[in-house]
Formats: sequence, structure tokens, C-alpha cells
Amino acid sequence: MTFGSFVLSALAVLVLLGVGQRVLDKMRLSDRAALLLIVLMFVGGLIPDIDLGLVRVNIGGALIPLGICVYLLATADENAERVRGIIGAVLNSGAVYLLGRVMPSEPESIVLDPIYVCGIAGGIIGWLLGRSRRGAFICGVLGVLLADAINAIALWSAGIDQKLVLGGAGLFDTAVISGILAVLLSELVGETVERFARAGGAKPDQARVKMPREDKKK
Repeated sequence: MTFGSFVLSALAVLVLLGVGQRVLDKMRLSDRAALLLIVLMFVGGLIPDIDLGLVRVNIGGALIPLGICVYLLATADENAERVRGIIGAVLNSGAVYLLGRVMPSEPESIVLDPIYVCGIAGGIIGWLLGRSRRGAFICGVLGVLLADAINAIALWSAGIDQKLVLGGAGLFDTAVISGILAVLLSELVGETVERFARAGGAKPDQARVKMPREDKKK
């Protein structure tokens, strides 16, 4: 089992336990829909990639996440959120691509696998640029997939014949880590900010305010 599959399994358990209902509500997903998508990503990641010539597409690592992103864009409350998600994904893809270029390629020089480094970086940048839960997921997932496309185009321009594998192999783990981490950070930080805001502007509980006693009549 890959790390991405392990993360999806843990996420499915959390959904079954009712954890993260607030996040699902923000993303306009029911428990059943979320579980179905998780299962589809898990199973799709095990199915052989779809070969389209120069491009190979993984169902669980590319098609299902892309479908989720399209749904989130279509159900966004404001056009600004859609634009922010798309622009954020493009900027995130550039950052992840550059990170992949500067990372050492020699095995003895690698401290942490680039799959995890790019996934974590994509998640953090996706959270920063996406802002909302939906925007963060879009930025995180699309950013990683676009970064791989940019890398393939750069290789083709250099005359190197290499297939573009969307969502397959290690990219499945990277996309899963990036998307889930982006949403998780958005939820944790957003919840913390909201708690501080409520604490700062909280009004006294009138039920607990002690009223002066009326003098007893003699």
C-alpha cells in the first residue's frame, strides 16, 4: 500500500466516525459522497493507467481529483473564489515545478523523498493561495498535476521523449498529500481565527449576569 492509499484509508475512517463534517459541509459534500469519492480514488489508483499516446492518465490520481475540482469550481459561491482557485493552481504549479528542479537527484543526497516534499509544499502553497477549503483543494491538486505537465513539456522541448503520467506512480501520493494537507491547514487555521474572533467580540451571557435583588417589602 502506498502512502497516498494509506492516507485515503485513514480519511475514510475519519469520515465514518463523523470527523470533519464541518469541512465536508464547506465543500458541499455529504458523508456518502465523500466516502464514494475516497473509494473511487483508492480503487482507481490500483487500476492501470489509461494510455493516450504521449500521455498516461491514472483514474484515482488524476481523473477523480480533477472531477472533484470541477465540481468545487462549479459550486463556488462567488466568481472570485473560482478565479482565485484557478490562478492559485497555476502559481502553485510553477512553485512545485521549480522545487522539483532544484532538489538533489542523487539518492545519497536526498533527505526526504521528492514525492513527499512536493506534496507538502503544494499543500502549504495551496492553502496560502486558495484561502477557502474549496480553493485550497483546487490549488493543491491542480497545482501538482499542472507541475507534472510543465515538466513533461520542458522535456519534450529539450527533445527528450518521455510520457506524461498524470496521477500515476508517485504522483498519486503527491496529489493526495497536497490536496488533503491544503484543506486540513485551511480548516485548522480558519477554525483558530474564528475562535479568536468570537472570543474577542464575545458578549456576556445574560443568563449568568446576576441581577440586583429587590428589597424585600417589610
